[in-house]
Amino acid sequence: MTTHRAAEPLTDPHRPVERAVTVALVLGVLAGLGWIAGMVYTLVAWPL
Repeated sequence: MTTHRAAEPLTDPHRPVERAVTVALVLGVLAGLGWIAGMVYTLVAWPL
């Protein structure tokens, strides 16, 4: 006879994979914002 065990929560903050994915997403967003800022700066400074 099997016993029913509650599933472990998927949002465990101690899982290194989730932490790595979060760090990668944050770095990706920061890189995207930096790229956009660089493009805006290039367009503003181009005619000078």
